[in-house]
Amino acid sequence: MKGLELSKAFFEEYGRPMLESGFNDILPYLAVGLFGSGSECFGFDDEVSTDHDFEAGFCIFLPDEKTVDRRSAFLLERAYAKLPKEFMGYRRNMLSPVGGARHGVIRTAEFFAEKTGTPDGVLSLEQWLTLPEQSLAEATNGEVFFDNYGEVTEIRSRLKAMPESIRRKKLAGNLLLMAQSGQYNYKRCVDRGETAAAQLAVFEFVKSATSVIFLLNKKYQPYYKWSFRALRELEKLSLDAEIMELLLTTNNDGDMAEEKYYSIEGIASDIIDELAEQKLTEAICGDLEKHAYSVNDGIADGEIRNLHILAAV
Repeated sequence: MKGLELSKAFFEEYGRPMLESGFNDILPYLAVGLFGSGSECFGFDDEVSTDHDFEAGFCIFLPDEKTVDRRSAFLLERAYAKLPKEFMGYRRNMLSPVGGARHGVIRTAEFFAEKTGTPDGVLSLEQWLTLPEQSLAEATNGEVFFDNYGEVTEIRSRLKAMPESIRRKKLAGNLLLMAQSGQYNYKRCVDRGETAAAQLAVFEFVKSATSVIFLLNKKYQPYYKWSFRALRELEKLSLDAEIMELLLTTNNDGDMAEEKYYSIEGIASDIIDELAEQKLTEAICGDLEKHAYSVNDGIADGEIRNLHILAAV
């Protein structure tokens, strides 16, 4: 059973009855769900995932102390701790008093501040430009089982809505890096016999291309070890994931180097087609650098447009 399914089943069997019987007075202010860190929050968990931090647990989100006071929060924490220690063959972990717990009673503002630097999902321009997308992914993944108060849902909706000018800025910077590393530097490194440098160029190209593909899908890229798993499930350009995996895992000798170069150009061509489909570029060529500047020129917000093209990468 997937971790998210396990969590929801545990909540429905034990969590919901606990809340309805013992905390009916504060129930209108609570939200319950499972999202944040952990492969189970993305639906990527498997047999390997059960070796650490895997349990039948869920999160109970509380608003500020004026709405739900400390005593109510303390009683709720005790009640959660008393829920069955095992469910469907999985042992529950001990709650850590030092913080960092993925389950249990959590103040909504504290959770989102830890993930994004803001308690309410309102991000400044600087935060949108610099906040790692994996943090935004963890703040918006998983599932909310119920949200009577509506605060959690509102914050998550706010964080999911990356401003279009920010998306364009991130696209422009990553497209430029793709051009420099893949279309320009890779072949030059190979021609000089610098095979290690050539592979670094491949890594940079794939890293930037991955970011571009997530941005074109309007999805946040998760933690790097889950990027390819998530990439293969995207609606647009997911087939390029297999090609990029080959780029990363094959050498740069002889015919293979030439094949890699054509693969790089193929990925670039697919991305240019999608840029055109989304009307993000006015350039008409196969040069990613020209498309990068065209995407940047189309940014509506003048302050963001006039920042350095690499300001968001």
